[in-house]
Amino acid sequence: MKASRLAATAALAGSAVLVLSAPAFAHVTVQPEGTAAKGGYAVVDFKVPNERDNASTTKLEVTFPAEHPVASVMPQPMTGWKIEVTKSKLDKPLEVHGKKISEAVTKVTWTADGKGIEPGYFQKFPVSMGALPDDTDQMVFKAIQTYSNKEVVRWIEVPQKGQEEPDTPAPVLQLAAASDDGHGHGASDKDTADDAKPAAQNTATDTAKGGSDTTARVLGIAGIVVGAAGVAYGVLAGRRRTAA
Repeated sequence: MKASRLAATAALAGSAVLVLSAPAFAHVTVQPEGTAAKGGYAVVDFKVPNERDNASTTKLEVTFPAEHPVASVMPQPMTGWKIEVTKSKLDKPLEVHGKKISEAVTKVTWTADGKGIEPGYFQKFPVSMGALPDDTDQMVFKAIQTYSNKEVVRWIEVPQKGQEEPDTPAPVLQLAAASDDGHGHGASDKDTADDAKPAAQNTATDTAKGGSDTTARVLGIAGIVVGAAGVAYGVLAGRRRTAA
């Protein structure tokens, strides 16, 4: 009886790991293409995975931090998506290249006019932006993800240092120190090269990366299952030898 309980416990433990590991990959995140330097310009990608098996992601709303307004925000055109840029008046105008800017982008909304992000896939939403703030180490973008079944997931919880990650964390862009030339352009050269790539090439690259991530996760999960089965088999085999 003891051996049977141990085998059952091992199997359940393996199953629990499988169940609990899945949501860890489902966050909406933001990453720069290269370096996002303080005071400079950068292209950043909002990466949106589809969490559901029975619905597609059909809308993404990203709110820009009001405490760190950005004068220039330009989303990249994307096939199959309608893009809306929302601007608002600033309480305190920004001065950019000697000119005063009285309004800034506060939200960008992508709405699918096709299938959207189907189950089992993710999508990157590129945005060129700057000048990035020079008085903070990070920018927090609150995002809202809408599915074809009308479900809405709000990625708006701000992660706190030294605390556990919240269930629905907001995307956070980490800013690097300004470049040595004092202009803080960050990855401007890389951005230019990336912008020159055909859209199909960028999509193919993203798909390849997504395939690699998926393969790694599948192999990892398979290893857990095999390990749990091995433990159960070993316990049962030991019980048979003892009985003999």
